[in-house]
Amino acid sequence: MAEFKVNNGEDRCDCNVIHEDLINQVKDKIPSSEMLYSLADFFKVFGDPTRIKILTALTEAELCVCDIAFLLNMTQSAISHQLRVLKQARLVKNRKDGKVVYYSLDDEHVKQIITLGKVHLSE
Repeated sequence: MAEFKVNNGEDRCDCNVIHEDLINQVKDKIPSSEMLYSLADFFKVFGDPTRIKILTALTEAELCVCDIAFLLNMTQSAISHQLRVLKQARLVKNRKDGKVVYYSLDDEHVKQIITLGKVHLSE
C-alpha cells in the first residue's frame, strides 16, 4: 500500500510499485473526454447561488417566473435569464397554461442532486 507524505505542501506517493491491475480497473471506468467536459459544464451551472435558489424553490413546487421573482426578490428579467441557463442544462422544464409559463424540475434526478448536496454539506 502506498504511503502519502506531505512535502513542501504537496501530497507525494513514496511507493515504487504501480498497482497495474487497479490502474487498469479505474482507467476503464473513466468516461470519455467529451463526457468529462459535458459533466464539468453541467456542474458549472450549480456554481451560481441564484440558480441554486431557483432549483431549491422548484424542489417544493412548480412556479411561474413572477412567483420565483417575488420569492427571490429579483426582477423577472433576471429570473428569466437564469431559467434559460437551467433549461439549456436540462435541469428545468416549462409548460404553458394560457399566458402563464410554469417551471418545474426536469426530472427526479435534479431533486436528488439538490437533496444529496444539502445532506452532504450538513454532515
